[in-house]
Amino acid sequence: MATEPPEPSSLRRALSVVTGGLIPSASPPPALPASFSAFDHLATMVAVVDVNGQCLLANARFEAILGLSRRAMVGQAFGDWFADPVLLTETIGAVARNEFETSRLQARLKRSAPTGEPLPVHVIVTQLETGRPGEAIVELVELEQQARQDREERALEQAQATKELIRNLAHEIKNPLGGIRGAAQLLQMEIESKALTEYTQVIIREADRLQALVDRLLAPHRKPQIVGDVNIHEVCERVRALILAEFPRGLDVERDYDTSIPEFRGDREQLIQAVLNITRNAAEALSARRQAGDAAIVLRTRIARQVTLGRQRFRLALELHIEDNGPGVPEAIRDQIFYPLVSGRDGGSGLGLTLAQTFIQQHQGTVECQSEPGHTVFVVTIPLP
Repeated sequence: MATEPPEPSSLRRALSVVTGGLIPSASPPPALPASFSAFDHLATMVAVVDVNGQCLLANARFEAILGLSRRAMVGQAFGDWFADPVLLTETIGAVARNEFETSRLQARLKRSAPTGEPLPVHVIVTQLETGRPGEAIVELVELEQQARQDREERALEQAQATKELIRNLAHEIKNPLGGIRGAAQLLQMEIESKALTEYTQVIIREADRLQALVDRLLAPHRKPQIVGDVNIHEVCERVRALILAEFPRGLDVERDYDTSIPEFRGDREQLIQAVLNITRNAAEALSARRQAGDAAIVLRTRIARQVTLGRQRFRLALELHIEDNGPGVPEAIRDQIFYPLVSGRDGGSGLGLTLAQTFIQQHQGTVECQSEPGHTVFVVTIPLP
């Protein structure tokens, strides 16, 4: 049984504060008592369990993930909801009997919906400092949630490193590039042969193309944000109109909006560009399906609650799903699609998703991709006021 040295627990301290040292009896009412209402605002699953493994309390997150009502959960054997309950039940009993102050282990939580697949969780079992022995508080952290936070941190670190790399590289490229272009212009003035002049024009055009590429790389870091009230559905409608104008045949851009989502402060043009880059990538990947006439992109908006973005907790967040029925992102670049100059399409610049990620991060948000053949979804998450 895994144990750790005693350490302060923020959840335990919170419990002591909100309960005032009082724990309900072994048969609490189905609704969460008022003194425990704060736990319904937590993103993790929390339960109070007695020494015999009986569930005394459960918060709303636990209720939602398990797929059972709180009325059905209270009074039941806590271990029955796990695929491997023996070690978990023994650990809870040991902590409740004061053999350990806290203990951690891995477990698999059974779920009735939507997939029925067990959910891997990290379990933290802690004593209650409320004066009533024989009870423990159990906190379950979804391993996927922890993995997502790790991915967000890595994405932010990678974006910062990319920003510095691009700045340094751009300055190293721009200086000799200007010299090359200027020398080609001077050479063109001295050459009388039209055939040779064509070569100098090629040099000048290619220098201009590289200059434009460098400017695009530096663009998101140069322009200040123009902050105002943003309606995400106005952003989506603008993008939808642009995509349908660019790809008028064989593509259906569907709407699935939650119209209750409030406005938020942000740079409207940056967000339009970010969503447009992602949606255009999807439309271009659907070339075969557009020819067949069954290409589809879905713009879906939802509200997420109790979201952690960049180690900061937000009560509400916007989730924009951009889904398509294309071939999917090639597996070889799936973990690198937000890196600059990485593209899975012939002729692609590899900058569209990089710029989209930069603009979204400037709104304290994140963008993630889940892809398999026939279904790709980009999820943009931005905190709401």
